[in-house]
Amino acid sequence: MAETTYEVELLNGNISKIFAGVYNDFKAKAVSDYKFELEPLSYEEFINAVEKQYMHCVVLKENEIPTAFLVYTTSISEAVELNLIHCLGTEDETTKVKLLIEKFLELTTEDRQSKVVSYPMIGHQSAFTADIAKFGFKYVGQAILRFMMGNASSERILENMKLSEKSADYKIVSYDDSYRKDAVRIIHESFQNTQDALFDTRFKSIEGTEDIINKIVENVYGEFLPDATSVLLYKDSPAGFAFANVTGGTIANLPLVAIEKEHRGHGFSEHLLNRSIKTIVDWTKIGKRVFSEINVTTETNNYKALKMYRRIGFREDFCYPQAYLLPKK
Repeated sequence: MAETTYEVELLNGNISKIFAGVYNDFKAKAVSDYKFELEPLSYEEFINAVEKQYMHCVVLKENEIPTAFLVYTTSISEAVELNLIHCLGTEDETTKVKLLIEKFLELTTEDRQSKVVSYPMIGHQSAFTADIAKFGFKYVGQAILRFMMGNASSERILENMKLSEKSADYKIVSYDDSYRKDAVRIIHESFQNTQDALFDTRFKSIEGTEDIINKIVENVYGEFLPDATSVLLYKDSPAGFAFANVTGGTIANLPLVAIEKEHRGHGFSEHLLNRSIKTIVDWTKIGKRVFSEINVTTETNNYKALKMYRRIGFREDFCYPQAYLLPKK
């Protein structure tokens, strides 16, 4: 019986044609095994994106045949984003993941001097946690919760939820771009010491947080929904935000919710979320904009946030480990 030989290299023109098999195997499992919300790129679109260096693809060949690959990006944010690891079948999966990670770390040595590596291990990829922990990766548990349109129970909970009293000094309005600087300040103050900042280090600085907010409101992270983004005003000055956008198709997302420190503890997050969600639900009911769901992500150990989302009508869908590797010293 011939010995198995492995080679690992960047995707190139010489192997792009024979790579189609393993890529299309992933594509067929993207929703079922990897929890993709949208259809991934076609093979031709993927090859084009790699050729334009929008992303990089590391391919593992087993006896000259591609059987696994890793995709990463370095130019989108302040992190090296490890997007995906896929193996054809599970035979020798540990060996294949190890070889792919080793090559990935070699190729990103320079970037990792100053950037954290961020890797959302969604779906089957959660099986790789022990394998990549050996390379120094640490983890933050993430929970995906969904508010499904047309779900009678969720809509009843939303409609009947009791909100805290708020004085006349407070009001909730739609987002206006004149609030952008305040949004940067409040989001930075709220997230700089959270677990989110471990894998998205932009939260640690005003400049980094500004980049996040700019990319939300300028439609880089999907279509921004200013009318569904809620702002808490205290004496006409911003004191809290619940951002809303469209991550693709008919899926709405609430990426950031934050209240200024002095105004916490009064239930204002629920006021903001209630308004944002009802806006999106109402649009769907009257046909102004049709959405199938609203989703949010929060840490699995943030019990306060989990309870709050449940009180609004969200239900947990699945959890995954968000891996991160700190910059090299």
